Amino acid sequence: MTSQNPLGQLSHLHDMMNQLLMSVPEYDACKTWHPGLASIAWYLGRSMFLETYWLREVVQGQPDITDRVRPIFTPGELALPDRQNRLPPRDHLLNWALELQEENLMRLANPKLLGEHPLLEGGRITHLILQGHAWCYEKMLAVLTQRRLRETANYLVHRPLSLMHPSFDLAQVSQGHYRIGARDDAAPDNETPPQIVELSSFRIARQPATNGHWLAFQEAGGYDDRTLWSGQGWPWRQGAPSHPDHWRKDATGNWYGTGVNGPFDLTATEPVTGISRFEAEAFANWISNIGGALSGAVLQHEYQWEVAARTRVIQEYGRCWEWCANIFQPHTGYSPPDDHEAQTREFDNRHYSLKGASLHTQRPLKRASFRNRSLPEHRFGFSGTRLVFPPE
Repeated sequence: MTSQNPLGQLSHLHDMMNQLLMSVPEYDACKTWHPGLASIAWYLGRSMFLETYWLREVVQGQPDITDRVRPIFTPGELALPDRQNRLPPRDHLLNWALELQEENLMRLANPKLLGEHPLLEGGRITHLILQGHAWCYEKMLAVLTQRRLRETANYLVHRPLSLMHPSFDLAQVSQGHYRIGARDDAAPDNETPPQIVELSSFRIARQPATNGHWLAFQEAGGYDDRTLWSGQGWPWRQGAPSHPDHWRKDATGNWYGTGVNGPFDLTATEPVTGISRFEAEAFANWISNIGGALSGAVLQHEYQWEVAARTRVIQEYGRCWEWCANIFQPHTGYSPPDDHEAQTREFDNRHYSLKGASLHTQRPLKRASFRNRSLPEHRFGFSGTRLVFPPE
C-alpha cells in the first residue's frame, strides 16, 4: 500500500466522489435505488465522516463535527430510512464535504498541526482514510448502476453475445504451507493477524467465468434445474430473474449490459458480473456435472485465491469481485480493535467472502490480502466467480 503521493491520491478521490454526487439531480442523489444500498449522497457523507473521525476526533481529540452527524453516517445507529430522511440537501452536503476536504488536506500536509499520535507514524492515517474513501466510492458507482437499470433504454446490440462452451485454463497449486493476511499495520482488522495456512493441492482457473460461459449456463437451463441449487439458493431463485443483474434484452432478443454510463454490448470473453453467490454456486455445480476434465468444480476458498494471487498463477485479477465458498470469518487469533469504527461489522455468519477487485476498485484496496464480503443474495457489487478443481 505504498504510494509516491498519498495526499495526491486522497485529493483525487475527493474530486471523483464530488463529481459523482454532482452528476445526478437532487432527488436522485438522496434516493435509495436498491434495498441493500444507501443513497449516493449518504456514501459521500459517510466517507467524509470517516475521514474527519480519524483525523480530528481520534488524532486531535476534536469530536465536535463528528458528534453532530454520527447518527446519520454510522451504520446501525439508525435504520436506513431514518438515516436517509435526515440527510441534508445535496448541495448543502457537498458544500460541507468540500470545506472538510480542504481543511483536512491542509492539516495532513502540515503534520506539525496534528501533534503526535501513533496513526501519524509512516503515514498510516492517510492510508486508513484512503481505504475508507475507496470503499465508499465503489458503493457510489454501484448505486449509480442501479439507477441506470431503472431507466428505459432503447438500445440495439451491435455485436450479439456469443456462447462459449465451458473450458478453463487451469493452474496447479501444490500442497504446502502458505502465508495469508496482511503485515501492513494500516490494513483493516479483518486482514490480521498474518499467518501460515496449510492447503491441499488444487487446480484453479486462470480466468474468472466469462459472459460467454454464463450464456451457455443460461441456455442449458441452469436457472431452472433444481438439482444445481442449494437449499437456500433455490427459494431465492424463485423470486429472482434468470440472468445477471445488469443483463437486459434488446428488441431483437440479444443480451446487452447496463453500467454506470448506460447500455453496452457484452463481450463473451469478459468476466461475468452481477451474480449472487447462489448463482455462482449453481454455475459451479453445472460445470462439475459436465464431467470429464471439469468434474469436481467448486467455488474457490478465499485462501486458495489469495495463495494463487501471491504465487501469480491466476490472471484477470481485478476485473470482478469473485465469490468464495467460505463464510466471512475472522482469521485465527483475531483480536478486535478497541476503536468501534475500526472493527469489522460483518462477522455475523451471514456474509460470504469475495476476493479480487472490480474494474471500479481503487488502488488502496487492490492487494492480495484484501477481504471483501457480501450477503449471498446480493448481486449489485460487481461480483463474478472463479472455479477450482481437484488436483491432477
